[in-house]
Amino acid sequence: MIRKAETSPVGYLEGVYVDEDCRRRGYAAQLLSACEEWAKEKGCREFASDCELTNTDSLKFHLSLGFQEANRIICFTIQL
Repeated sequence: MIRKAETSPVGYLEGVYVDEDCRRRGYAAQLLSACEEWAKEKGCREFASDCELTNTDSLKFHLSLGFQEANRIICFTIQL
């Protein structure tokens, strides 16, 4: 089921990166947890993030930590 955010403001994870040699140790989950706590302190009741459609590792990461898919988009550019 696709569910969109229902409150405002919404905390948002713009990106997370862990060096390859430090992965699979829970650091990304710890970073996400700290971000969620920060958002709660700011009055947010929801937290969001995104990833590229082809980034299956990021998709798996988000789903494993409880995120639910809310939307899929196509982005466009034009040369000026």
